[in-house]
Amino acid sequence: MRSTRRHFISTATVAAGSLALPRLARAQSFPARPIRYICPWPAGGSTDAVIRAVAESAAKALGQTIVVDNRPGAGGMLGANELVNARPDGYTLSQLPHGVFRIPHMQKTTFDTTKDFTWIACLTGYTFGLVVPADGPIKSVADLVAYAKANPDKFSYGSTGTGTSPHLAVEEFAQRAGIKLNHVPFKGNADNMQAILGGHTMAASDATGWAPHVDSGKLRLIATYGGKRSKRWPNVPTLDELGFKTVSDSPFGVCGPKGMDPAVTRTLHDAFKKTLEDPAVLAVFDKFDQTVIYMGTDDYTRWARETYTAEKATIERLGLAAKS
Repeated sequence: MRSTRRHFISTATVAAGSLALPRLARAQSFPARPIRYICPWPAGGSTDAVIRAVAESAAKALGQTIVVDNRPGAGGMLGANELVNARPDGYTLSQLPHGVFRIPHMQKTTFDTTKDFTWIACLTGYTFGLVVPADGPIKSVADLVAYAKANPDKFSYGSTGTGTSPHLAVEEFAQRAGIKLNHVPFKGNADNMQAILGGHTMAASDATGWAPHVDSGKLRLIATYGGKRSKRWPNVPTLDELGFKTVSDSPFGVCGPKGMDPAVTRTLHDAFKKTLEDPAVLAVFDKFDQTVIYMGTDDYTRWARETYTAEKATIERLGLAAKS
C-alpha cells in the first residue's frame, strides 16, 4: 500500500510538472520574434512619436524588435478591436486610449473594456489644450464663450475623434459654459492641425502636437485641461481654474489581449517600466509635455475598471449615452 501510494504521488508530481513545463518554456523563451505594438493614431502625431520612443527603448530591454503599427481612425478604437481577436501570446500589444472607457457607453463596440484586455503597464499621460489662430478674433476662453453665445453652433473645433478626451473635455466645458459648439472629428493630430492651419476650423482641441505652431506664432493656446498649469506654458490658464470644472490628462501605456501568461505579462511590464528611466524616452515626453504616470499591472487593471464606471456617469451627464 505504501509503495503504491508513493508511486501515485511520484507519478502525479511528474505529471503536474509536465503540464507546467510548456508554459514555463514559453515564458522563458519570450520574446522569440518581433513584437507588434499598435498605435491607433496616424504617423507623425505626438502619440506616435511617444510610442515609437517607448518601443525602441523596450526593445533593447527585451532583446527583440518592437514594430510600431499605425492603425488610425474610429476615435482610436482600432487597436482595441484588433486585441480582441489577437492571440494572447504577448506578440500583439496596443495603446488603449481613454475612449475605450467612454465609447462603449455611447455605441456598440466589439470589445468589453473590463474583460477583454490585459492592462500591462501605464506609462504617461497627455497635456491637452485648446488652440485658435493667432491672428483671429478669439484671444481667450472668454472671447470664445461670448462668440458662441452670440452664434450658437457656429464656432467649429476639431478633435482627434468622437468620444476621445480632446472631444469630451470641450463638450464638458461647453455644457458648463452654457454654449453649443460645432464638433469636427479627425483621425488624429496631423489632420486636426491641417484643418485649423488651413482655416477650415476655428479651433483645435488636442494633445501638444500643436506646440510647434504655438511656438512659431501661428496658433494661440487659450487653455489647457490639466489639474494645474503646464510647466511649459505657465501663463495659460486651465479650464478648471477658469471655473469650468474640467480636468483631463488621459493616462496610457501598453496593453494586450485577455488571457496572457502572467510570466509573459511580467516580462513585458518590466521592460516597459524600464523605459521610464531612459533619458531618450523622457526627452520625448518632455518635448510633448507629457509626464511619467506609472501604474503596474494590478494598479492599472484596477484603475481601468474604476475609470470605466466613472466615465459612464460623464457620458450620461453630457447626454451622449447610447439610447437603449
